[in-house]
Amino acid sequence: MSLIQDARPEVASERLTRIVSEMLAELRGGPAPRVSLDDGLESELGIDSLGRVELAMRIERAFNVRLPEALVGEARTPRDLLRALASASPRIAFDLEKARDVTPRAEEVGEPRAAATLIEVLDWHAARHPERLHITLLEHDDGAETLTYGRLAADARAVATGLSARGFDPGQAVAIMLPTGRDFFLAFIGTLLAGGVPVPIYPPFRWSQIEEHLRRQAGILANCAATLLVTPAHAQPVARLLQAQVPSLRHVLNVADLVSERHDKEQAALGAGTTALIQYTSGSTGQPKGVVLTHANLLANIRAMGEAAQASSRDVFVSWLPLYHDMGLIGAWLGSLYYGVPLVLMPPQRFLGRPARWLWAIHHHRGTLSAGPNFAYEMLAAKIPDDELHGLDLSSWRLAFNGAEPVRAATLDKFAQRFARHGFDARALAPVYGLAECGLGLTFPPLGRVPLIDRIDPEALAREGRARPVAADAPTAMSVVSCGRPLRGHQVRVVDASGRELPERVEGRIEFRGPSGTSGYFGNPEASAKLIREGWLDTGDAGYFAAGELFITSRVKDVIIRGGQHIHPYDLEESIGALPGVRKGCVAVFGAADRATGTERVVVVAETRALGDEARQTLRRKIAELANAQLGAPPDDIVLVGERVVLKTSSGKIRRAACRELYERGLLGAAQRPVALQLTRLALSGLLAGVRRLGLVLAEWLFAVYLWTLFAVLSVGGVTVMLVLTRSARRRWARALARAFVALCGIPVRVIGEEHFKDTMPAVIVANHSSYCDFILLAAVQPAGAIFAAKREFAANPVVGPLLRHLGAHFVERFDTLQAVEDAHEIARAVAAGEAAVFFPEGTFTRAPGLLPFHMGAFIAAAEGDRPVIPVTLRGTRSVLRDGSWLPRRHPIAICVHEPLRPRGRDWTEAVRLRNAARSVILEHCGEPDAATGG
Repeated sequence: MSLIQDARPEVASERLTRIVSEMLAELRGGPAPRVSLDDGLESELGIDSLGRVELAMRIERAFNVRLPEALVGEARTPRDLLRALASASPRIAFDLEKARDVTPRAEEVGEPRAAATLIEVLDWHAARHPERLHITLLEHDDGAETLTYGRLAADARAVATGLSARGFDPGQAVAIMLPTGRDFFLAFIGTLLAGGVPVPIYPPFRWSQIEEHLRRQAGILANCAATLLVTPAHAQPVARLLQAQVPSLRHVLNVADLVSERHDKEQAALGAGTTALIQYTSGSTGQPKGVVLTHANLLANIRAMGEAAQASSRDVFVSWLPLYHDMGLIGAWLGSLYYGVPLVLMPPQRFLGRPARWLWAIHHHRGTLSAGPNFAYEMLAAKIPDDELHGLDLSSWRLAFNGAEPVRAATLDKFAQRFARHGFDARALAPVYGLAECGLGLTFPPLGRVPLIDRIDPEALAREGRARPVAADAPTAMSVVSCGRPLRGHQVRVVDASGRELPERVEGRIEFRGPSGTSGYFGNPEASAKLIREGWLDTGDAGYFAAGELFITSRVKDVIIRGGQHIHPYDLEESIGALPGVRKGCVAVFGAADRATGTERVVVVAETRALGDEARQTLRRKIAELANAQLGAPPDDIVLVGERVVLKTSSGKIRRAACRELYERGLLGAAQRPVALQLTRLALSGLLAGVRRLGLVLAEWLFAVYLWTLFAVLSVGGVTVMLVLTRSARRRWARALARAFVALCGIPVRVIGEEHFKDTMPAVIVANHSSYCDFILLAAVQPAGAIFAAKREFAANPVVGPLLRHLGAHFVERFDTLQAVEDAHEIARAVAAGEAAVFFPEGTFTRAPGLLPFHMGAFIAAAEGDRPVIPVTLRGTRSVLRDGSWLPRRHPIAICVHEPLRPRGRDWTEAVRLRNAARSVILEHCGEPDAATGG
């Protein structure tokens, strides 16, 4: 019996509408609106799928019941929710605590390192252990369906044969619009086996909306020229309507239609460079952007992420992420496929219907890896009732990836605190960053640490673009979460508007390059040209580096991320602008941060001349219906404003970021005259900011000209004098010139521990190497008699070679092992005879931050010569003059001379000990990651 059946219906209905009204007031940030039982939850009230989850939780708490999930999912009005209440069950112990068979642990199987394609990966596993469990599907609470590697390979081949039988040609696209389930995997792998290109597109949240959903997907199907659409059987009749809109679409089938008993068809020839996937961002309807990813791209990304996560077949991945999304498709499924990781998978609707299911699946299957967008962690941390968590054990969860949307420090803290009592280790939280254009992942944090939070001055960031650290307890501190370091083989940089790389703690656009990077967007050369410049791909995001770690501050591009779904505003703006009563071309759609849910709100701002409450309410309803039809979800807020409020550029383009700023400051809904004044102030502010930026660029160029002029004058004059001096005098003169340059260059240089040079000479001085200016800095602080050990390539340089010879430098071989050993012994003899030597044991430097492995030459010389090693840390020089750039920047430099390390013997073992000790000291103080280990 329902707990509300004994109550008066009018009381329950009043209580229910009050709950809906209060939630809407919170979402809209205004007074509670009147709600009737027959208002449309999406079309009129603007409650999307995430809002529906929140509403269901509130109703269950208020009435102390458990609602039937199916009825809640299909509810269209509050009256439908009232009917669901009538069928509700008492709120008792959470049913997912019942025992269930856990995922069995199997033997370690290794990984297919030689595989060049995803098919070779599957064949590798199917040949070695066909009965090994690959996927456990949790489509219902009372049972699970499993899929082994052997079964997947055999059934997918039957699908590939069926494709070929229908005249399918290699290279053609197959659109896969299937929910999470066995058929999706067969369709995806079957398409690859037939030589086709899978194109996953997201199915509708409710199949009752199939027609409007398919109309939104027509642009994607046309863009990729799909010849075949795979859907569930019940969707086929409506899906066939698309054939009239998509000329290339010849067949609309389900997986059962494709299965063939014949197996005489040869497998299509695939290579590493063959396209393995076209990944469309959700919401890209009118101007589709399909990211082209080859087998090589995907495997490079999977291997790089697996290395960073130390993934192995001993792991268990638990996921509810949709398979049309790159995090669910590549991170959860294809990553598990590669490493032989058992994948426990539930449809996303089951997570949204009862979010605690995710945690209980980890509990029952002893999951070690899992992932989700920030909103999912926020929902679990703040919304799940305690009675749904009784007996929960999350101690097996070693990596909880948080990505796909901006990561909030407050969410991480709340999640860690709440679930610590359930065995969750805060060090498992892994904020990550990636994008479809890189396959999936781009930066991962080091393992085994709590999330790194940078607290900065928001005013300095807004005014100067600098991430200036402030005290953790500063009342206005802005908390920015580190997303870690670039994956191995990938490079990330932060650049200004002109494409010049910026120093640490300066905000700019984030670009990357690496083996996972896409070659462009399918059938969209204009967008591809904007994406890739000189080999670097523009992420569309803004951020900064600090100590080698990437911090994301904002999104430059206009895409909105809500609940992990990417929404593009352009088509919706155009459609709303065509509505009667809306000023055409005067509509802005943007995302605004929603701290309550940990995701973004979709906001529509439209100019109108409509007067009167009734006319405006009608217009709001039409906008909500239109947005729901195009996005699959209603907007969170609709703001109707007067004329000339929506900001535009001089060329008439909508300035969404500026509109968002006014919205978040509460100015867009103000009366016309005050808004105009505020817009003037905002325009002046933008003008001043532009003038300030121009001044900064001009100052940088003037500084660079001054610095190179100073260097040229001192170099020419210094070398001229040096030619008439003795060798010892030349070294003293070179030191004096270096000190003069440092004193006159205008760069703040701080030296710590210089006293360690005293009474320690002769010694072997070793320093990290990140810039060409390192030589000058070391020459300025080192003892006058010390000589440099330079790489042998400099000996052949017509300018640098003679100069180094005049100074008595030692040239060291880097590539010929026997010669390198002989060079080390020669320097050891010189050190033993009383000379001090200066080494850069990394041997070279790169543009990317990170301490490289140390060569042994310096330490062999120290051990054999029985001389101490003095580690020196150079910090900040990479930001002054980075590899690949000749434009120096003003940036503080710190030089730290550490205590000497004295040898305890003269053999190889002692040289190794000195190397490890020196590198450990430098790594601790250089402020950069360990490039040797990725840690």
